[in-house]
Amino acid sequence: MKRLLLAAALSLLTATSAMAQTVYIVRHAEKADAGADPVLSAAGIERANALSATLADAHPGLILISPMQRTALTAAPTAGHHDAVPVVIPFDGGVAGQVEATVARVRAQPSDAVVLIVGHSNTVPLIAQALGYAEAADMPECEFDRMTVLHMMGNGTHGNVSRYGAPSSC
Repeated sequence: MKRLLLAAALSLLTATSAMAQTVYIVRHAEKADAGADPVLSAAGIERANALSATLADAHPGLILISPMQRTALTAAPTAGHHDAVPVVIPFDGGVAGQVEATVARVRAQPSDAVVLIVGHSNTVPLIAQALGYAEAADMPECEFDRMTVLHMMGNGTHGNVSRYGAPSSC
């Protein structure tokens, strides 16, 4: 009986220590114009749908967006597919405050949480870096297809960059 209890305890410890938060970070999809708070263009709508298809099996339990409608519109198909309500992280304190609040919200999640963050070209690399992915590169204004995937575990953050949807024009 003792061996059985010991084996069960060890398997629980092993499963718990192997758990990781998975965080997907993308920039909003292509916008219709250069206005202050534009909607998505036709290409942007296609990209938002491609994001949903890419994350169909990921099951994000938390979706974080900025107050700008282009981030909400980018997240909408994924949110609808997973019955998730996006949470708006305001720009209180400017970009630094928004990054800090986003990171705090991610770190408050359970160790096995799956999170989608839809940000901007100037916040995506900063959020990834603040979550421990030092390799996060700056993002040019013409890049919309980058997806940074982070796996955050007790021994650090491991990440990789992939692409989704149609290739960006730059």
